[in-house]
Amino acid sequence: MENIPQSPNQSFDLTMSDGAIIRIRRYGNTDGVRLFLTHGNGFAIDGYYPYWKLLIERFDLIVFDMRNHGINPFSGADGHHYAQLSNDIGSIYHGVTNELGHKTSVGVFHSFSARAAMKHATQSEWCWDAMVLYDPPNVPLAGHPHYEPMCKFERRLVDWSMTRPNRFKNPQELAKNYTKGGKNWVDGAHELMARAVLRQNPGSEDWVLSCPRELEASIYLAAMTMDLWPQYKEYGGPVKLIGADPKLERGPATSRANQSLCEEYGYPYESIPETGHLLQIEKPTECVASMLTFLEAQGIEI
Repeated sequence: MENIPQSPNQSFDLTMSDGAIIRIRRYGNTDGVRLFLTHGNGFAIDGYYPYWKLLIERFDLIVFDMRNHGINPFSGADGHHYAQLSNDIGSIYHGVTNELGHKTSVGVFHSFSARAAMKHATQSEWCWDAMVLYDPPNVPLAGHPHYEPMCKFERRLVDWSMTRPNRFKNPQELAKNYTKGGKNWVDGAHELMARAVLRQNPGSEDWVLSCPRELEASIYLAAMTMDLWPQYKEYGGPVKLIGADPKLERGPATSRANQSLCEEYGYPYESIPETGHLLQIEKPTECVASMLTFLEAQGIEI
């Protein structure tokens, strides 16, 4: 199993508008285009290393976990909702820019962080030179053909998250659980993700989830009430949506909902064949290639 580089080029903490701390790590080519990279609900960015290791030589990587995830200090339930998560996206962009200086910057988001970024970009401000969204769990408005399938998808995730174990003897125990639903993840990804989402419980030998399952479930529930189905023209710049394979017989509902959103509103879009919702750790090379093609088309030097 590969290990995450232990010595980033730089690291620092940012304070969000409600006092929560987000820990920023900088890797890669400091002369390159800046990519902001984060993860999906209940996961952590270090678990996506099979994907972002492919970008280290070329890009200035800003990797971070969303609040109450990964290496961040626990900040509680009060700010664990999409309104604050959306604000966090802006605070992180501006905080990093203030610390490191302005340069060409691309936001790269997966799942719930992509939804938070969509909300921020269409309802607060556009701050990116481009944005790449990997399989956001987009729930259309009530009455849309994909509304009920997406609500069913989110309800299943609520049930799963509320019944998942919250405490483990070691990360290997969680890694074995991941193999059941992540059969297509690349070698080593199960162990990486397990280490990324767990922290050792103080005063005990047990390991616990960094993001408590109750908070994870709350985000799945919130997805059904956001009414966020934005037209492409609502963004202030170029956005590409890279989705799971809508042709898979047992693929996630997100794949077909995203295909529909992009067809209705003209988003630049590509699906990655034979992938599910965790596409970046199923086919990382193909996911990177799809993003690079888009950035080149925007005239962003890579």
